[in-house]
Amino acid sequence: MAKQRENLYSKLGASSNKEDVHNAIENLDKGLFPGAFCKILPDVSGRDDYCSVFHADGAGTKAGLAYMYFKETGDISVFNGIVHDAMVMNIDDIFAVGASENYFLSNTIDRNGILISGKIISTIINEYDKFSKALNSLGLNIYNCGGETADVGDLVKTLLVNASVFTTMKKADVIDAGNIKKGDVIIGFASSGKSSYEEEFNSGIGSNGLTLARHGTLSHIYYEKYPECYDHNLDEDLAFFGNHELTEKANGLDMDIGKALLSPTRTYSPLLIDIFDKFRYDIHGIIHNTGGGQTKDLNFGNGIHYIKDDLFELPSIFEIIQASSQTTWREMYQVFNMGHRLEIFCKESISNEIIELSEKYHIKAKIIGFCEKSESKNQNSLTINSPFGKFTYNH
Repeated sequence: MAKQRENLYSKLGASSNKEDVHNAIENLDKGLFPGAFCKILPDVSGRDDYCSVFHADGAGTKAGLAYMYFKETGDISVFNGIVHDAMVMNIDDIFAVGASENYFLSNTIDRNGILISGKIISTIINEYDKFSKALNSLGLNIYNCGGETADVGDLVKTLLVNASVFTTMKKADVIDAGNIKKGDVIIGFASSGKSSYEEEFNSGIGSNGLTLARHGTLSHIYYEKYPECYDHNLDEDLAFFGNHELTEKANGLDMDIGKALLSPTRTYSPLLIDIFDKFRYDIHGIIHNTGGGQTKDLNFGNGIHYIKDDLFELPSIFEIIQASSQTTWREMYQVFNMGHRLEIFCKESISNEIIELSEKYHIKAKIIGFCEKSESKNQNSLTINSPFGKFTYNH
């Protein structure tokens, strides 16, 4: 058995907890609801009972993976999924504070104009409009405000696909993760499968940890083939050190490795609209497990010990990544969502009804854990009981 490799994500130049970023913003204003998942500001129009939310995010290094897959196969549709990633990483973050309507969306594309053609740019821009309309048909209200395409080949080797979203909402409707408390159960919502509104099966990968997923899963043949797709400051043994090719069949999935890694980030917004309609004022917090994977919770609440002891069966994509990269299981849970990317914290008495609403959309949901008081009043902690061991994390 190959020896597991530790701290791979940081060695690849990425961070699961972004400690340096948190340190940089430590003394900045936290907004009207300091414990909320997103920063919430005073209303842009000065209304006392409203507030504003402005958010920015993107598809990250997944865009570079789409470029590689397109070069290998000629399948330009993979760039549609990258647009979904950029939009959902914004929309579902904002849904985590309860904002569920009237989104103003802008997008930015940074590209190397020599490698990224006008046809690719057209595909991306048109998909922003198409996916917005698809989400509007599911109950959202998104206004496309245009964007910016910048030719910055001196700085960007292939492309970056990002978006930003703005909305306003009533202060009384805010869901503040600072209210997570002892006795809450944690309802998890699966990241994999095929929901009623998705066109194809979703591997569950989302948009986090793709630096590790790319290099740890894909073969070293891509080191010479795509020098534009990695940091040349990396040691060579960290650049594409995996066992698989992009078009190789993914074990346990009816798709190839490339498509499994490129599965678009699932939005939970249609489901959350229904949940808010019945239970908005009974929810103590919502966590969107993006950067930090299953340890994202540590950033929210005060003096909470999060215990996750009944997680979903691990989706095949994460088994593939771990077996190929030999990342420790402890780090896998810090980097990836590992099977569920959304959590709702509430009293157990309403959990069954919320789970039933999820089943309506063919999204698996269940109680995956609960909250206790942590040993330290001002410090959060997390315990994950997994099939691969028991892991404890502290904030």
